Amino acid sequence: MPVYEYECKGCNKVFEVQQKISEAPLATCPECQAPVRKLMSMTSFQLRGGGWYADGYSSASSAKKSEPAKESAPACQNSGSCAGCPAAAGA
Repeated sequence: MPVYEYECKGCNKVFEVQQKISEAPLATCPECQAPVRKLMSMTSFQLRGGGWYADGYSSASSAKKSEPAKESAPACQNSGSCAGCPAAAGA
């Protein structure tokens, strides 16, 4: 089951809820009953390497080998600080 993040507009807490995809999103905070909004959070799922799309499923890819993906840190608009993130406020 997926885990969703919510932010309470009343108490400003950020919390996670494990819900089925078919369930309706939460509307109120379980602690103070104020309205909540669903946050968009970063997933832990990552595609690395060449993958099936580069390993022989097209005529162009058979002529050249793909190079491994270079690792890089995610781009952060706050110079590496999480102080501006809404999710960091509850941490």
